[in-house]
Amino acid sequence: MRSYTTQMDAARHGIITPEMQAVAAKEYRTAEEIRELVAEGQVVICANRLHTCIDPHGVGSMLRTKINVNLGVSRDCRDYDIEMQKVMAAVHMGAEAIMDLSSHGNTQPFRRRLTAECPAMIGTVPVYDSVIHYQRDLATLTAKDFIDVVRLHAEDGVDFVTLHCGITRKTIQQIKQHKRKMNIVSRGGSLVFAWMSMTGQENPFYEYFDEIMDICREYDVTVSLGDACRPGCLADGSDVCQIEELVRLGELTKRAWEKDVQVMVEGPGHMPMDQIEANMKLQQTICMGAPFYVLGPIVTDIAPGYDHITSAIGGAIAAASGAAFLCYVTPAEHLALPDVEDVKQGIIASKIAAHAADIAKKIPHARDLDDRMADARRTFDWDAQWECAMDPETARAIRDSRAPEHEDSCSMCGKFCAVRSMNKALNDEYIDIL
Repeated sequence: MRSYTTQMDAARHGIITPEMQAVAAKEYRTAEEIRELVAEGQVVICANRLHTCIDPHGVGSMLRTKINVNLGVSRDCRDYDIEMQKVMAAVHMGAEAIMDLSSHGNTQPFRRRLTAECPAMIGTVPVYDSVIHYQRDLATLTAKDFIDVVRLHAEDGVDFVTLHCGITRKTIQQIKQHKRKMNIVSRGGSLVFAWMSMTGQENPFYEYFDEIMDICREYDVTVSLGDACRPGCLADGSDVCQIEELVRLGELTKRAWEKDVQVMVEGPGHMPMDQIEANMKLQQTICMGAPFYVLGPIVTDIAPGYDHITSAIGGAIAAASGAAFLCYVTPAEHLALPDVEDVKQGIIASKIAAHAADIAKKIPHARDLDDRMADARRTFDWDAQWECAMDPETARAIRDSRAPEHEDSCSMCGKFCAVRSMNKALNDEYIDIL
């Protein structure tokens, strides 16, 4: 019989849970080290007690950088079977988390299917689902309606929920006064802002935060404090609205921890490269080491169709500077709902960024595959190279489509291959070029 309410509650009482043991094995750490980090709030293990098929992962800056994949249907793209294909492909490619951002139709069956079949951490944004669930206009919803949807998601087994708690009535005046170029680009944040503007009431996720934390504690749901004021363009990076909200998220982090609820804090957004490291350090200070979950950051605004690359650049810098969790960005960002190929490209780009950061942070065993790849390349062991490759199918397909005359080379260099020449020279062999 489970004697604790949340992973944080267990950790604070000296209990090592099965989830902590699983995370410790993956991270080459002791279970006691993981327990201490969970107790301090510096590592979260998103694992709703009703999500019984989950393969637990730890999220924290001192652990391997994790990646999240956003999926879900929209009014224009409604096929849940295709979304499920994307989910399983994402898990196969190494995504540790899936966020269901569906904004159309009956979302509950898909959400329940995710928590019944998917081993990854499952996240949602309840404010999206509120309008869909009640099939009513935003202005007609009450604070209780929003809170009830949070409970619904918790009951469905969701592991973490993004709640835009950090914007308040004060934010409305800030947005009007500071004249942001892109205003609010967070979909959830804009819905909360619009509801406050139309009803004249305070943000229900802020006003009833303690009640919502009671729900999260009951089901062991991790709260991901959404950054409604994340910058949507370079011009808005690190502005008053973003930083003021971050300060409030730091205050809410303390309040969640007082109820033994695990917390992640969400971050930018679009941001110039030279601001990223400072933002990561500022968050660590204000939010007392709570794991930072970032979208990108996207480091230039002018690459639609290639934002998986602009995001990977920012993500690598962010994770090397302290971010713990990267939300992938696909080539379709700003353009359309991503298809299966977009999802793949977004995941690979994000995984490259996360892996590069882990090497820079000297995460235990992060460079093992890189060293094995170097050995395989030196000896022209192509099968070993595919085993080391992040995307072996693509690597093998490229080589097979342009096969060289000799196996100890590729079709770019042929017998001019530096590795081939050095191997022969060091073995005192004759080096034939022509």
